Amino acid sequence: MTLSDDLNFAEHGGEFDQATPASPVLFGIAFTPKIIGILVGVIGLAGAGYILLNLLMPAWESYQQQQAKSSELQGQIEQKKANIKQIDKVKDELAQAKQQKVQVLGLFANEKTLDTLLLDMNRLIESGNTPTSFNAVRAKLKKFVPVSQKPEPVIDGTLGLQVNGKLQRSSINAEITGTYEQTQSIIRNIERLQPLLIVKDYQSTLAPVESRSPLDKTPVQIGPTAINTSFQLQVLMPLSPEEVAAAAAKTAPKK
Repeated sequence: MTLSDDLNFAEHGGEFDQATPASPVLFGIAFTPKIIGILVGVIGLAGAGYILLNLLMPAWESYQQQQAKSSELQGQIEQKKANIKQIDKVKDELAQAKQQKVQVLGLFANEKTLDTLLLDMNRLIESGNTPTSFNAVRAKLKKFVPVSQKPEPVIDGTLGLQVNGKLQRSSINAEITGTYEQTQSIIRNIERLQPLLIVKDYQSTLAPVESRSPLDKTPVQIGPTAINTSFQLQVLMPLSPEEVAAAAAKTAPKK
């Protein structure tokens, strides 16, 4: 081999060195730093996606389920609180209704007030009399006769269909004498008595003139004229639950 051949070999050898790539090659692809960086990025994204799908998403779904369950339980708690408030409201309304019932029943008479009604009437009439001259008219109770011995249930609709079979009535025929002013005051005071009373069949007539003394038989009118007033006094009392049931059975149509 000559020197020129050696030089040519050196030149060829330089070309061989330039053709040899500096980066690794796989499947015909040279893995340059840029490509390697892209591959690393893609692998990182894939790993992040894997973590997102297999770890974060189940955890997120579990969180959403727990959140929904928590909201449902909170709603149940609020509903129970509302129910408790509603129960308290119903209890308050029931207590008010019972109190109103007691107040309404207090307006009616009972066996005790019925027994003392005669004394109350006498006291009421006598309280209107004042010490005056000998010839002054004194109001007095002339008649007080119960129509029946026992109160009777109200079933005739005279007080309204709503109270039929719920109240009982004791009727008393009464008569009083006195001046017009005295009679008017007595009737007003009767209406102010605590038990609920009804005055019916009111009739007034002039009272006969009385003598001035037992020795003088000639009647002489001196002072205001007296009048006799008759009326029926109806005393209303509530029926007990047992009496209400008996009255309902009595008025029920027969089959």
